[in-house]
Amino acid sequence: MGDPSGFLKHTSRELPVRRPVPLRLLDWKEVYEEFPNETLKTQASRCMDCGIPFCHNGCPLGNLIPEWNDLVFKDHWHDAIERLHATNNFPEFTGRLCPAPCEASCVLGINQDPVTIKQVEVEIIDKAFDEGWVKPVRAAHATNKRVAVVGSGPAGLAAAQQLTRAGHAVTVFERADRIGGLLRYGIPEFKMEKRHIDRRLEQMEAEGTVFKTNVNVGVDITADELREQFDAVVLAGGATAARDLPIPGRELDGIHQAMEFLPIANRVQLGDLDAPTITAEGKKVVIIGGGDTGADCLGTSHRQGAASVHQFEIMPRPPETRAEQTPWPTYPLMFRVASAHEEGGERLFSVNTENFVGENGKVTGLKAHEVEMKSGRFEKVEGSDFELEADLVLLAMGFVGPEKPGLLTDLGVDLNERGNVARTSKWNTNVDGVFVAGDMGRGQSLIVWAIAEGRSAAAAVDTYLEGVTALPSPIHPTAAPQR
Repeated sequence: MGDPSGFLKHTSRELPVRRPVPLRLLDWKEVYEEFPNETLKTQASRCMDCGIPFCHNGCPLGNLIPEWNDLVFKDHWHDAIERLHATNNFPEFTGRLCPAPCEASCVLGINQDPVTIKQVEVEIIDKAFDEGWVKPVRAAHATNKRVAVVGSGPAGLAAAQQLTRAGHAVTVFERADRIGGLLRYGIPEFKMEKRHIDRRLEQMEAEGTVFKTNVNVGVDITADELREQFDAVVLAGGATAARDLPIPGRELDGIHQAMEFLPIANRVQLGDLDAPTITAEGKKVVIIGGGDTGADCLGTSHRQGAASVHQFEIMPRPPETRAEQTPWPTYPLMFRVASAHEEGGERLFSVNTENFVGENGKVTGLKAHEVEMKSGRFEKVEGSDFELEADLVLLAMGFVGPEKPGLLTDLGVDLNERGNVARTSKWNTNVDGVFVAGDMGRGQSLIVWAIAEGRSAAAAVDTYLEGVTALPSPIHPTAAPQR
């Protein structure tokens, strides 16, 4: 390491400062201030010469974290981006959106605050783009094999870039009007500005990847046509079937899935709409679901000018520090405060919604009660019933798997017991030449898993087409429990 005693000299973990809440609520820009270069180098120097870097195991991509921490400390930024890109196609995405399981498994984190790995990562790639170091990587030769990638989220984009660089003619199909999947329309601007997607797509197009938008595969192009026109197909459409809440009053106007609400807000920022057709402005908002998507709805509601916001979570409030059942180096269960939570609203834990109430077909509130876990089941806490006014209810309870009707049904791919597309150890489905990567096969998961699966599936496709591959395969399909 550049400074073997850095972790002893610098015991404090530092992160970028978030812009003041009153200021950042006036716009949709990312919430963080710039991070001083010298502070970043100091943080990178905290990386230990730990012998066994558990951060490698914590990261599904196998990122070479100690190496690029050392290179940043030594001011060897160009070498740092080379090492970062060796394992991760899109560090500008993971550096902003990944919950950093690498930091949870940092050896320093056993008895100190872990190294700020994620911040070093994002600073490396941002500097690389600023310096013009991110250039197209063109294939040495063409294989004359055609590959279709269905879906343009992180798994699809990673698979497409790897296969294009291997010399295949890759076409990415996206049913929306822009490339990016949930990165484009599910992630608010304040978490990741869409310019980060656009500049990466410019690189991919220059490498030869072809993007086709407004194409609903299974409708605009049939499953049979897809297989006839391409030598291999990668299914990377994600787990887009949202979990619903089928309780009395669900039919009332003003109750929406998060993925009905968030894309509209993004379209306003993209200039497609003058104003959102579903808005929190002046409304009493209730968000049901306490995860990242719920926090995205919370931050969006604040910026739209909600009168009040309550966020419900059925699970109990996590402990302030790492829970005993999630010891190092596992990802810790603990209480976290996202930037959106700093901005206002009330978080309620151990709450179950019984039914919605309304007038004239519109939601006006809901009835709920507290719950407690007994023998693995939620049970109502007697006497805890309450009512809450609501003009807008947003359901952010996660996703239950891929959408089945259409392409998956027409292709005839098998599903596993969880309703995801079944795959073998070679990433292929039961249909010859059809592979699957990301949430469509794994179920709802993390962006870092999606990219890792896209890279691994690309290696499997290349082997299928050419008999051998030089592409890396960072993970096995059963490397972690599917959700």
